[in-house]
Amino acid sequence: MATPYTTPPQRDSWFAPLSIDLIVKVFKTTFFHPFVAWIIPLCFRAQNMYWDAPPMLVSIAWAALITLLWIAGVINDRLAFGLPRLVDLSEEVIVITGGASGLGLLIAEVYGMRGATVAVLDIEDMENGEARGVTYYKCDVTDKEQIAWVAAQVEKDLGTPTVLINNAAIVIGKPLLSLTFPEIERSIATNLLSHFYTLKTFLPAMARSECGGTVVTVSSVIGTTGAAQLTDYAASKAAVSALHRSLAAELRESHPQIRTVLVTPGQLSTPLFYGVQTPNSFFAPVVEPVDVAKEVIAAIDNGRNAAIAMPLYARWIDWYTVLPTGLQAVARKLAGVDTAMKSFVGRKGAKSGGEGGEKREPLIQAF
Repeated sequence: MATPYTTPPQRDSWFAPLSIDLIVKVFKTTFFHPFVAWIIPLCFRAQNMYWDAPPMLVSIAWAALITLLWIAGVINDRLAFGLPRLVDLSEEVIVITGGASGLGLLIAEVYGMRGATVAVLDIEDMENGEARGVTYYKCDVTDKEQIAWVAAQVEKDLGTPTVLINNAAIVIGKPLLSLTFPEIERSIATNLLSHFYTLKTFLPAMARSECGGTVVTVSSVIGTTGAAQLTDYAASKAAVSALHRSLAAELRESHPQIRTVLVTPGQLSTPLFYGVQTPNSFFAPVVEPVDVAKEVIAAIDNGRNAAIAMPLYARWIDWYTVLPTGLQAVARKLAGVDTAMKSFVGRKGAKSGGEGGEKREPLIQAF
């Protein structure tokens, strides 16, 4: 059987894996790390260098600056996110929407192997058939009644959910003038309304629990920048980010035992993004799902609130809206954000979970 797409192009240069994210990571673990910074003056002292020698003074000043910045970062995180909640994986029941493949499946498999109880909600069958410690429930997250029924089954089979990961999403990848009304409605229902449905269904149980819980929302940098051929997707992701921030503010006041994690990734390396060309592999590298999964899992394990954005540009993307409109246009042109979708293929031909057997839009986890 012929595949619906061709083989992706291979890297053809030794420096292709090099990116600004890799460079920053190396510096953060060397010159910009407090421990390493203090090693330098200690090495000078081991060479019998006087304390008032210029190299010694410069190295001490540098180490002190890095240490102060590190302390400021810790204080900033504490003020922004508060104290963590106590997490016991043997007691956690984790619900993941869109967890049959990609990022969601990766998180599900990791927690399943670590002894947590995991429920995957997806309209598609699980990519690997089954996974240790993971229970699959066929569910269309755009259907309120299906979600309510599955929630009752999860409670009966596994226990009260303590972690909700809203990960399901679709991308159609058409210009607005080519979108049909049913496609728009399906996109908005999956990418936005499903978050309201799952939150209204699973959040009350977390609110009643003294141990609280964690809500994870997978959004996208496209919700901030927008992009050609992604009008429906960008609008829904912008709304999802606003929903999460507003919900986090409400929960801080009414249910401080519930933690919230907002995930804002760039393009993920997944077949569901097949065909999308990375505008700039150095400044905007494709994100590996395992890297996002590690950050999400760490936030859940530590019981903390968090805002996860990767690669590096995603952490500063809000500053894009501060630029003058002329510079924004130049930045878009240089980044190629509005031409990346021209080669979009996606995962075509997936069967729908509905009774009609119609074709379904390509499913993705994040963009």
